[in-house]
This record gives sequence, C-alpha cells and structure tokens, in this order.
Amino acid sequence: MSLGGRWRAAAALAVGLALAVTGCTRGAPARPAGTRTGPAPVSGGWVYQLQGYPGGRLDALARTPQPLAVIDLARDAHADYFTPAEIGALRSSGKVVLAYFEIGSIEQFRPEYPRIRQEPGLVLNRWPDWPDEFFVRYWEQRWWDLAVRPRIDQAVRAGFDGIYLDTPLAYEELDLALTPGRSRTDLARAMVELIVRISRYAKAQRPGLLVYPQNSPELRAYDGYTAAIDGIGMEDLFYRSPGDPCTESWCEENLGNARALRDAGKQVLAVDYADRAEDVRAACARYRQEGFGGYVTSRALDRVRPPCP
Repeated sequence: MSLGGRWRAAAALAVGLALAVTGCTRGAPARPAGTRTGPAPVSGGWVYQLQGYPGGRLDALARTPQPLAVIDLARDAHADYFTPAEIGALRSSGKVVLAYFEIGSIEQFRPEYPRIRQEPGLVLNRWPDWPDEFFVRYWEQRWWDLAVRPRIDQAVRAGFDGIYLDTPLAYEELDLALTPGRSRTDLARAMVELIVRISRYAKAQRPGLLVYPQNSPELRAYDGYTAAIDGIGMEDLFYRSPGDPCTESWCEENLGNARALRDAGKQVLAVDYADRAEDVRAACARYRQEGFGGYVTSRALDRVRPPCP
C-alpha cells in the first residue's frame, strides 16, 4: 500500500474507533463536529499498558478486543523503540495505537535524561509522587529540541496513529520558587501553547495524526486547546485507588470539564485503578452513563485487563 493509501486507511480506522468507543453504529447519520445528542453507551473501550510486555512483544495486546491501545514509545521505556513492523502488526489487529510520552517532565530512566540534565536550569523540582521524575521548563525551546520534537518524530516513524501526552499537570505541580515571575496562570497558558504547538507540528508531519493529552481538562478554558486535541485521557475520575471512590471536589471538577470536552465532540478515555469486582462494575457503569471510553486496571499499567463487561 502506498504511504498516502496507508494513512487514508488509518483515517478510516480512526473513524471506526470513534464509532466503537461511543457505541454509534455504521448506519448512524453523521453529526456536525461539536454537537451531541446525549451520552451514548460505550462499546469496546480501550487498553493502556506502559510496561511488562510479555517477552517484550505486543502479542497480548493484539489479542485484546478493545479498539484502541496506548503503549509507551519504547518497550523498556529507554531507547528500545517499537519498530514500524511491530506497530503495524498491532494496528493490523484492528486497533488505533497511540504513543505515550511525557511533555511536562522527564524521568531519570529516559534516554534523553543525561543530556537534558546537563542543560542549566532546564530540570526543576522532583515530583514527590514519582521520585525518579522531575518537572522541566517545558516552555523553553531547549525542551522542544531535546525531547518533544524527537519523540513526535519517533512516533511518526514507527507508524503510530497518534500521540498520548502525559504531564500537562506540570503547570500545577512545579515549584513556583524555581520560576520567578511566573504565575500558575502563566504556566497554564504556556502548557496550552506547547500542546497547540505539538498538535500543529504532528499533524503537519502526518495529517490526521491523533493528539490526546492526559488529565488537566480545565485547560480547555484557554484559547486554542480544544481545537488542538482529538480527545483526552482522564485518570481517577471515579476511583482514586482500589476501594477508594473519587469524592473530593476536584474529582467533580475534573468530571465537569471532561463532560464539556465530550460535548465539544472530543473523545474521553477514562482509566480508573481498581481491583474489586464491584468497583470495576461501578466504574464501567459510569463510563456507559457518561459516554466515555473506559478501562479499569492497576496503576502499574503492566498488564492487560479485560474490557468492561
């Protein structure tokens, strides 16, 4: 298949994903972008695995029935990037495949870390929740040149259908004392500018490439954000951890913003971390109620779990 034909096929696959995740049928009339007739039942959901690939292979993921998979850009989260043949085989199982990488932080085990660490002032405070991870000056050209653009280019070369961008929440978590003169509002705007830049660059490399940030749905309040994305991944909408329902005020705020993005025509991919059968059933019921693509798994993201029943 020619390159153009391959990516026309990818675009058709993406349309099929939208139908599968939202529960629409092939015969349903098309709706204008940004309109919604109410929550639709979820059919298929998605699967999310960042480590623990058996034998370093993607075979187990290929056998899952979910129509979308989010995997790391590299099989070991280091420099062993998945190849076009491997991503092609996973796509041929009927899945849309998104490449996970971080845009607001850097882990010590990533291949870019030694070079980035040498850049004066580029690395900021450690993330207390993840001791091997540091926030960065994500608004600087150095970060774009050393980490972001090369990761997009790698995802394009490998044949991913899109990119899944973690740590937009860096704007909330980095230490303001290390960024004198910048407010949280300034940092939020800078994060939106980065996401818009990523989207424009990625879609220029391959028209139709999908862009899904993870979390921080409140960034929709800033100009350009909603138009730049195709959907959003949301953690902990209904469960903060196994047996711990998400009942804090920020949980409701996140849900409200996720609903607003849904109603703007964006797919919402929700993932909750739960083990008890009753919690899994409850989370899956909420996904159906809200019209979200859903997946319940372990926070380690190191194994394949079945789709919602």
